[in-house]
Amino acid sequence: MNCLLGAISLDAVDLSEAKGLDSVRHAGPSSIGADTIYLSRARICEAFLRDAGVPDGLVTFLKSLVVSPIEYYSCFISYSDKDKGFPQRLHADLESAHVRSWFFPEDARWGKGVWGAIDEPIRKYDKLIVICSENSLQSGPVLREIERALRREDAEGKNILFPVRIDDYLFEKWEHPFKSDVLSKVVGDFRQWRNRDGYRRAFRRLLGALEAD
Repeated sequence: MNCLLGAISLDAVDLSEAKGLDSVRHAGPSSIGADTIYLSRARICEAFLRDAGVPDGLVTFLKSLVVSPIEYYSCFISYSDKDKGFPQRLHADLESAHVRSWFFPEDARWGKGVWGAIDEPIRKYDKLIVICSENSLQSGPVLREIERALRREDAEGKNILFPVRIDDYLFEKWEHPFKSDVLSKVVGDFRQWRNRDGYRRAFRRLLGALEAD
Protein backbone atom coordinates (compact mmCIF):
# COMPACT_ATOMS: atom_id res chain seq x y z
CA MET A 1 0.00 0.00 0.00
CA ASN A 2 1.42 3.39 -1.00
CA CYS A 3 -1.09 6.04 0.05
CA LEU A 4 -0.64 9.72 0.88
CA LEU A 5 -3.20 11.38 3.14
CA GLY A 6 -3.54 14.87 4.53
CA ALA A 7 -6.25 17.12 5.98
CA ILE A 8 -8.98 14.53 5.46
CA SER A 9 -11.92 13.70 7.74
CA LEU A 10 -12.62 10.06 8.59
CA ASP A 11 -16.15 10.02 10.03
CA ALA A 12 -18.26 6.90 10.72
CA VAL A 13 -15.72 4.57 9.09
CA ASP A 14 -14.88 1.09 10.41
CA LEU A 15 -11.10 0.80 10.13
CA SER A 16 -10.78 -2.37 12.21
CA GLU A 17 -10.18 -4.55 9.12
CA ALA A 18 -8.17 -2.01 7.12
CA LYS A 19 -4.82 -3.30 5.87
CA GLY A 20 -1.57 -1.38 5.49
CA LEU A 21 -2.46 1.60 7.67
CA ASP A 22 1.06 1.54 9.11
CA SER A 23 2.47 2.30 5.65
CA VAL A 24 0.25 5.33 4.96
CA ARG A 25 2.17 8.58 4.56
CA HIS A 26 0.65 11.73 6.07
CA ALA A 27 1.12 15.11 4.40
CA GLY A 28 -0.54 16.78 7.36
CA PRO A 29 -2.91 16.17 10.28
CA SER A 30 -6.30 14.61 9.63
CA SER A 31 -9.52 14.37 11.62
CA ILE A 32 -10.41 10.96 13.09
CA GLY A 33 -14.04 11.07 14.26
CA ALA A 34 -15.12 9.59 17.58
CA ASP A 35 -17.73 7.55 15.67
CA THR A 36 -14.88 6.01 13.63
CA ILE A 37 -13.06 5.02 16.80
CA TYR A 38 -16.18 3.41 18.26
CA LEU A 39 -17.17 1.65 15.02
CA SER A 40 -13.64 0.30 14.78
CA ARG A 41 -13.79 -0.82 18.43
CA ALA A 42 -10.47 1.04 18.83
CA ARG A 43 -8.77 -1.57 16.62
CA ILE A 44 -6.85 0.98 14.57
CA CYS A 45 -3.10 0.98 13.93
CA GLU A 46 -1.53 3.24 16.58
CA ALA A 47 1.15 4.53 14.20
CA PHE A 48 -1.58 5.62 11.77
CA LEU A 49 -3.45 7.47 14.51
CA ARG A 50 -0.36 9.25 15.82
CA ASP A 51 0.80 10.26 12.35
CA ALA A 52 -2.71 11.57 11.66
CA GLY A 53 -2.36 13.87 14.68
CA VAL A 54 -4.21 12.01 17.46
CA PRO A 55 -2.55 12.91 20.84
CA ASP A 56 -0.27 10.28 22.36
CA GLY A 57 -2.20 10.12 25.63
CA LEU A 58 -5.45 9.34 23.82
CA VAL A 59 -3.87 6.74 21.53
CA THR A 60 -2.27 4.92 24.46
CA PHE A 61 -5.55 4.36 26.29
CA LEU A 62 -7.95 4.35 23.35
CA LYS A 63 -9.06 0.75 23.76
CA SER A 64 -9.79 1.13 27.45
CA LEU A 65 -11.79 4.30 26.82
CA VAL A 66 -13.96 2.57 24.22
CA VAL A 67 -14.35 -0.88 25.78
CA SER A 68 -14.00 -0.37 29.52
CA PRO A 69 -13.11 3.15 30.67
CA ILE A 70 -10.39 3.43 33.33
CA GLU A 71 -11.11 5.56 36.37
CA TYR A 72 -8.27 7.79 37.53
CA TYR A 73 -7.57 9.81 40.62
CA SER A 74 -7.71 13.54 40.05
CA CYS A 75 -4.50 15.46 40.62
CA PHE A 76 -2.88 18.83 41.11
CA ILE A 77 0.48 19.54 39.42
CA SER A 78 2.97 21.53 41.50
CA TYR A 79 5.89 23.10 39.62
CA SER A 80 8.09 26.13 39.10
CA ASP A 81 7.21 28.60 36.35
CA LYS A 82 10.75 28.13 35.04
CA ASP A 83 9.83 24.55 34.06
CA LYS A 84 6.62 25.54 32.33
CA GLY A 85 7.13 23.57 29.11
CA PHE A 86 6.99 20.17 30.78
CA PRO A 87 4.05 20.80 33.17
CA GLN A 88 1.95 22.18 30.32
CA ARG A 89 2.60 19.09 28.22
CA LEU A 90 1.90 16.78 31.13
CA HIS A 91 -1.33 18.59 32.00
CA ALA A 92 -2.55 18.46 28.39
CA ASP A 93 -1.83 14.73 28.08
CA LEU A 94 -3.47 13.93 31.41
CA GLU A 95 -6.59 15.78 30.27
CA SER A 96 -6.50 13.87 26.95
CA ALA A 97 -6.38 10.62 28.93
CA HIS A 98 -9.44 11.77 30.94
CA VAL A 99 -7.50 12.43 34.15
CA ARG A 100 -8.93 15.47 35.91
CA SER A 101 -5.91 17.65 36.58
CA TRP A 102 -5.31 21.23 37.68
CA PHE A 103 -2.23 23.40 37.83
CA PHE A 104 -1.39 26.94 38.80
CA PRO A 105 -1.39 29.63 37.42
CA GLU A 106 -3.24 28.84 34.17
CA ASP A 107 -6.36 27.53 35.93
CA ALA A 108 -6.40 30.12 38.74
CA ARG A 109 -9.41 32.41 39.00
CA TRP A 110 -8.94 36.15 38.75
CA GLY A 111 -9.63 38.07 41.92
CA LYS A 112 -8.52 35.32 44.30
CA GLY A 113 -5.38 35.47 46.38
CA VAL A 114 -2.51 33.44 44.96
CA TRP A 115 -2.32 31.00 47.86
CA GLY A 116 -6.10 30.76 48.06
CA ALA A 117 -6.21 29.83 44.37
CA ILE A 118 -3.67 27.06 44.98
CA ASP A 119 -5.17 25.86 48.25
CA GLU A 120 -8.65 25.12 46.88
CA PRO A 121 -7.65 22.49 44.28
CA ILE A 122 -5.08 20.87 46.58
CA ARG A 123 -7.87 20.17 49.07
CA LYS A 124 -10.25 19.04 46.31
CA TYR A 125 -7.97 16.75 44.27
CA ASP A 126 -6.80 13.26 45.20
CA LYS A 127 -3.09 13.33 44.32
CA LEU A 128 -0.30 15.90 44.23
CA ILE A 129 2.16 15.49 41.34
CA VAL A 130 5.33 17.40 42.19
CA ILE A 131 7.79 18.22 39.39
CA CYS A 132 11.04 17.59 41.29
CA SER A 133 13.36 19.76 39.22
CA GLU A 134 16.13 22.04 40.44
CA ASN A 135 13.83 25.02 39.87
CA SER A 136 10.82 23.52 41.64
CA LEU A 137 12.69 22.18 44.66
CA GLN A 138 13.96 25.70 45.36
CA SER A 139 10.47 27.18 45.16
CA GLY A 140 8.80 28.13 48.44
CA PRO A 141 5.24 27.42 47.23
CA VAL A 142 6.26 23.98 45.91
CA LEU A 143 7.89 23.09 49.22
CA ARG A 144 4.77 24.19 51.11
CA GLU A 145 2.65 21.98 48.86
CA ILE A 146 4.93 19.00 49.54
CA GLU A 147 4.56 19.62 53.28
CA ARG A 148 0.78 19.80 53.00
CA ALA A 149 0.65 16.55 51.02
CA LEU A 150 2.79 14.78 53.63
CA ARG A 151 0.52 16.05 56.40
CA ARG A 152 -2.53 14.80 54.52
CA GLU A 153 -0.89 11.40 54.13
CA ASP A 154 -0.34 11.19 57.89
CA ALA A 155 -3.89 12.32 58.63
CA GLU A 156 -5.73 10.30 55.98
CA GLY A 157 -3.50 7.23 55.68
CA LYS A 158 -3.38 7.60 51.90
CA ASN A 159 -0.63 7.92 49.30
CA ILE A 160 -1.07 11.48 48.01
CA LEU A 161 2.40 12.70 46.97
CA PHE A 162 3.55 11.64 43.48
CA PRO A 163 7.07 12.98 42.77
CA VAL A 164 8.37 13.02 39.18
CA ARG A 165 11.77 14.28 38.07
CA ILE A 166 13.02 15.92 34.89
CA ASP A 167 16.65 16.27 36.04
CA ASP A 168 19.00 14.73 38.63
CA TYR A 169 18.80 17.51 41.22
CA LEU A 170 16.50 15.59 43.60
CA PHE A 171 18.97 12.72 44.03
CA GLU A 172 22.31 14.45 43.60
CA LYS A 173 22.12 17.95 45.10
CA TRP A 174 18.89 18.63 46.96
CA GLU A 175 19.31 18.96 50.72
CA HIS A 176 16.10 19.44 52.68
CA PRO A 177 14.27 17.92 55.67
CA PHE A 178 11.61 16.56 53.26
CA LYS A 179 14.14 14.69 51.13
CA SER A 180 13.82 11.35 52.91
CA ASP A 181 10.01 11.56 52.70
CA VAL A 182 10.08 12.30 48.98
CA LEU A 183 12.64 9.57 48.25
CA SER A 184 10.53 7.04 50.13
CA LYS A 185 8.19 7.25 47.11
CA VAL A 186 8.69 5.72 43.68
CA VAL A 187 9.93 8.77 41.74
CA GLY A 188 8.65 8.98 38.16
CA ASP A 189 11.49 9.45 35.66
CA PHE A 190 10.68 12.03 32.98
CA ARG A 191 14.28 13.06 32.29
CA GLN A 192 13.77 12.04 28.66
CA TRP A 193 10.56 14.03 28.31
CA ARG A 194 11.79 15.78 25.16
CA ASN A 195 12.20 12.37 23.52
CA ARG A 196 8.87 11.07 22.19
CA ASP A 197 9.36 7.41 23.13
CA GLY A 198 10.99 8.20 26.49
CA TYR A 199 8.14 10.53 27.42
CA ARG A 200 5.51 8.02 26.32
CA ARG A 201 6.98 5.24 28.48
CA ALA A 202 7.13 7.47 31.56
CA PHE A 203 3.61 8.80 30.94
CA ARG A 204 2.18 5.28 30.75
CA ARG A 205 3.73 4.40 34.09
CA LEU A 206 2.33 7.58 35.66
CA LEU A 207 -1.15 6.82 34.34
CA GLY A 208 -0.92 3.32 35.76
CA ALA A 209 -0.03 4.79 39.15
CA LEU A 210 -3.02 7.16 38.96
CA GLU A 211 -5.57 4.39 38.32
CA ALA A 212 -8.23 4.48 41.01
CA ASP A 213 -8.68 1.39 43.17
